[in-house]
Amino acid sequence: MANAKILVVDDEPAIRNLIHRFLLKQNYQMESAEDGKTALQAFERFKPDLVILDVNLPDTTGYQLCQQMQTRTDVFVLMLTSRSDEADKIKGFSLGADDYITKPFSLVELGARVGALLKRQRMVHTTDQNSLCFGSLTIDPVRREVTLDQDLVPLTALEFDLLYFLASHPNRVWRRSELLQEVWNYDYVGDQRVVDVHIGQIRRKIEGNATQPTRIQTVRGVGYKFEPNPPSDTVS
Repeated sequence: MANAKILVVDDEPAIRNLIHRFLLKQNYQMESAEDGKTALQAFERFKPDLVILDVNLPDTTGYQLCQQMQTRTDVFVLMLTSRSDEADKIKGFSLGADDYITKPFSLVELGARVGALLKRQRMVHTTDQNSLCFGSLTIDPVRREVTLDQDLVPLTALEFDLLYFLASHPNRVWRRSELLQEVWNYDYVGDQRVVDVHIGQIRRKIEGNATQPTRIQTVRGVGYKFEPNPPSDTVS
């Protein structure tokens, strides 16, 4: 995305300035912030296309800030942290983060992740698209809402896109690489297990038992498929 706007939020001046200068040379429009309060002010004023967000901030956490930003817009969020624990990644993704990179990192890798994210476009659905209904589960592409037993299911932007895509192609098996291309809309340069993380999050929200899913099924050695008629919804 030419001349995309990027906001860097990190309380370490050396890292913040290094990222800022590097991406400025790549012809991105840049803003920086050192804490959550300043970041939100810059976010409202600058309206970035992408936020590079450190997890550890002096007045808040990157997780909370990510969630606040995602309630305002579908801005892309790249989490930046020294943590490498899988649980931290899952938490970031569950709150709307699009990608995750751990310190120390190379600027070349950061640039590749940024470029890949900005090539992606959020799925946009037209008003003539009908809701998808599977028993007690309804997926509304226009409102971007999912309901289960008439209760609203809180999904992040990525979770909705992934669920809607799978449900739009029931019974078809998709490889992780295919889902990354179709849903993320770019050749993901990170770990393909990011798909597993998001599938796990969706299952916890729409499956009766996430450890024994019936709607989003794993096809061992291949990938995932959406089952339109899970046993619980079958009428005998």
